[in-house]
This record gives sequence, structure tokens and C-alpha cells, in this order.
Amino acid sequence: MTETAVRTEADEIEAIRQLKARYFRALDTKDWDGFGAVFTEDAAIGPIDNGFTDDLLALRPAVERQPVATSGIGAFVERVATNIGPLISTHHGHQPEIELTGDNEATGIWAMEDVLVWPADGYRLRGTGHYWETYRKVDGVWKIASMKLTRLYVHVEQIDPLT
Repeated sequence: MTETAVRTEADEIEAIRQLKARYFRALDTKDWDGFGAVFTEDAAIGPIDNGFTDDLLALRPAVERQPVATSGIGAFVERVATNIGPLISTHHGHQPEIELTGDNEATGIWAMEDVLVWPADGYRLRGTGHYWETYRKVDGVWKIASMKLTRLYVHVEQIDPLT
């Protein structure tokens, strides 16, 4: 598409779908630079219901269970890398409800399903829920401007360690 081409509403919605696909891929492949790049610099994150039970939280060293001392997208990416980095994870987004609310703004709700595996400790979490997001175009590129995650279902089970 050339710079002078007119983007349709369908083009814009597809660009947001691709953005969310990059979010999930970067998260699951542990591409933390790519993960951070899907957000605006001033993105509002939370609340995030990660589904971690007390048993799962106890697997983390105490220092990793402390609140992030700083704010901003960098701190959020660091916290996700700390919590998800050691895990095997698969995140899926389904049935997006995306609405363009302006030339450079949109909202979206995504049904989600995830599986997180603590390979050495022998735990697996399966969960479902919804991402509630807003998007903003920055220099012609859609980014996530706000995100929260609500859970509908979480099941944690012990499995044989994978190490």
C-alpha cells in the first residue's frame, strides 16, 4: 500500500488484530523488546488478574513477589519478564470486538485462553478471561494504550516436572 492509499476501517481493524498477535507471540517467545514495543510509552496497565494462586506465588523467591518499585511500561515489561520468563506459556486471543472511536483511537475486547507451565516445579495453569484494551496510533502505527485482564476461569494442577 502506498502512502497516499486510503486505509479503510477494515484495514485499521486488521492492523489492530496484527498488533494483538504480536503481543501474544512476543509474550510467549520471551521477546521482551518486541513485547514492550506493542505499547504506547504512557500505556495504562491493570488491573491484571494473572490467575496465580498462593501456591504458585510461593514458587517465586520473595524478592520477585514484591511490588514493582517504579511505574511505566518498562517496569511492566520487567515484571512480566520476571514472572513469565521462566515459564512455558501459550496465550490465545479470540473473537475480538474492535471499535474505531476516532481516526487514531480504538477500543477492543478479546476473549482469551492461556496455559502456563512451571516446568521444574510441576505446575500447570489453564485460564480463560477477557482483555479490555484501548489503542492509539503513534506515528501511523497502532499501539496498546491501556490494557486490563479479567479472569473467568483458572485451573491449577500439579503435573510431572519437565526437567
